[in-house]
Amino acid sequence: DELNNNHAVVCFSKGDAIIKQGTFSTNVAFLRKGLVKLHLEGPHHEQIVRLVKAPSYLGLPTTFGDKINQYSVTSVAHSEVCFIDINVFKKIISENQNFAYEIILDLCKNELESFRRCANRTQKQNRGNIASFLLELSNDIFESDEFSLPLSQSEIGNLVDTTRESVSRILTEFDSDNLISLKGKSIKILNKSSLELISKNG
Repeated sequence: DELNNNHAVVCFSKGDAIIKQGTFSTNVAFLRKGLVKLHLEGPHHEQIVRLVKAPSYLGLPTTFGDKINQYSVTSVAHSEVCFIDINVFKKIISENQNFAYEIILDLCKNELESFRRCANRTQKQNRGNIASFLLELSNDIFESDEFSLPLSQSEIGNLVDTTRESVSRILTEFDSDNLISLKGKSIKILNKSSLELISKNG
């Protein structure tokens, strides 16, 4: 009841900024529907960190850290976000042990996932990273072997630390090898076991 009485729901279209790096954090953001990308400004260029699908909290480490958003969140599909009053959220955490425990679990899961992604990016070759990205979309994001790429090829390259040309070439190779069917941004995974081998072996 407290959360229902102390939040606002805002709808975002594809490309809309939900959280901006460098701004003051005054609310807890909960992604109720949709898909977003987390990205930050590095010393030389913007870096896409990961995709996040609903339901999920956005920016909790920043909200409870130094109060300044350390990264940006942008909608990559129509999304609905609940902005919750931070003082109400903190009050519920202090009074509800089970709720606090679930928040800690969520933060721990995200930190471990960040470590895994960092290791994969630096140790896998481009084919392995692209295969891992397609499997993530299939297994975790869309939960289907048929989907439309939510990012441009340039953004995919940014996410897996390679060039747009390499992304285009590898997707074309996967299509030629009958691992996927590629039509514009539409993808159908035809041979998931082979993609998993490429992902695993890098």
